[in-house]
Amino acid sequence: MTMKLFKTAVLCLVMGLLTACGSSSQDELSQWMAQQKVQTQPKIKPVSAPKPFKPENYNLFAELDPYNKQKLIMVLSNDANQAAANGALIAPELARRKEPLEEFPLDAMALVGSMVSSKQPVALVKIGPLLYQVKLGDYLGQNYGKVIKIVENEVTLREIVQDAVGEWVERTASLLLQERSK
Repeated sequence: MTMKLFKTAVLCLVMGLLTACGSSSQDELSQWMAQQKVQTQPKIKPVSAPKPFKPENYNLFAELDPYNKQKLIMVLSNDANQAAANGALIAPELARRKEPLEEFPLDAMALVGSMVSSKQPVALVKIGPLLYQVKLGDYLGQNYGKVIKIVENEVTLREIVQDAVGEWVERTASLLLQERSK
């Protein structure tokens, strides 16, 4: 019982000391805040005046109206001609039978050598563990790539791909000779 009484007395003493210390530091803090508030002057930039609105005159009455039927007909006929030209570019590729090496993307192929067979250049292309002989006119890759040139360290292809607006265009791609890692 005396121990319990002693603990209660110590607890009351500690609480009394904390209460006595708390009020004086609160007063100091309030004084410091008031002093800082008086000393601090905000710097506000004035907002600039808005620019005066100056309307522009419309001077294009003599120009062709953008909603004119003739202009629309002209644009549509150009699109039809372009579509026909694009169709002529891809149509032969769609009509022919695909070759086995068109199943693989170009980045899965590696040019590992070249040689001459029957006075014609032949490229040696490796796909996975298999080695293939490629001649001029053969097709490689998934973009209708036709071999148009074979030199000692490079095979050049003509590919037909769709551009950003969906039109078929020709581009060149190459397979370069791969150095053997040791």
